[in-house]
Amino acid sequence: MLKTIQIIAVFQGIFLLFLLFQNKKKYKNVTFWLFILTVISIMFFVVGDDDNNLFQANVDWYLFDTTLFITFLFLFFKYFKSGVEKFNKKDLLFFIPNIIYVVIELIELNVSKEYFVIEIVELIVEFIFLGYLIYILIDLFKNKSRYWILYVTIPIVLILSLSYVNEIILLFEINPIIIINEKDYSSYVLVIMAFLFYFITFYSTTNPDEFLPKEKQKKYKTSNLNEALISVYKEALIKSMEKDKLYKDPKLSIHKVSEKLNIPRQYISEVLNLHLNKSFLDFINEYRINDFIEKVQNDQYAHFTLLGIANEVGFNSKSTFNSTFKKIKGLTPSEFKKSLD
Repeated sequence: MLKTIQIIAVFQGIFLLFLLFQNKKKYKNVTFWLFILTVISIMFFVVGDDDNNLFQANVDWYLFDTTLFITFLFLFFKYFKSGVEKFNKKDLLFFIPNIIYVVIELIELNVSKEYFVIEIVELIVEFIFLGYLIYILIDLFKNKSRYWILYVTIPIVLILSLSYVNEIILLFEINPIIIINEKDYSSYVLVIMAFLFYFITFYSTTNPDEFLPKEKQKKYKTSNLNEALISVYKEALIKSMEKDKLYKDPKLSIHKVSEKLNIPRQYISEVLNLHLNKSFLDFINEYRINDFIEKVQNDQYAHFTLLGIANEVGFNSKSTFNSTFKKIKGLTPSEFKKSLD
């Protein structure tokens, strides 16, 4: 049964890669390739896991374990969070633990005796991988407005974290707090990854426009907008914010605005970027910040915390609110509040 699930997962992975490459031009280059490599590393694990090798029983294929997947997933999260569009070669240093891990496995394979130094190095490396996973979990739970694709990885991140905690405890020759049979653990991860592939593949076919972070459209060569339409769309966008206050929706997206106003997404982007000189996010955040400033000076909101008022105007992340406020106003919300006293 498990082999059947593995084979299905591999074919789903191939199909997912096919779909991704079909829409490659839509997505940001760095997050696209990091996600592609994450998917491929998952496929490596599905095919060549030590305990469930699809082709050869009880054969260690080294990098076909979870460590490569963890590093690519970590980098995907890192670049998704920062929004940086070009890969920094210094980030290749994050693969050093993978190289060390392979060297350790090669040594352990060819040496019957256990060396204390090797055990210590292995422990350090496992702490590093655990650190990657903890970083992902903290980011997921801290930033509630993150993309859908980040949340579907929670089951894998949790089970991998539990496994590493268990391995680290065992290295100290202490009875594990979390008891996970190693072979069962591998099987659980394989099954979860298979379902993850299924979900991602299904979502990518039903919601291709909301799949991965998009590349910004810089030119509108085939635009059919004339001056009259531009004026109408600008007025509709401004009215949707000033009168309808759509910006108060913390999950507001350009797709939602497009449906609400019955204006094609491309035209909304064009009007904002070319005729208002703003990105969609900057456009709605300016209204949120202005509404926040209005409310913070209103006695009706005197009993609210700064974050409470921020939530009222559409922000659902403290860090996003603080960074956005400082970007627009040049000082922190707290500094602004003090300036009013």
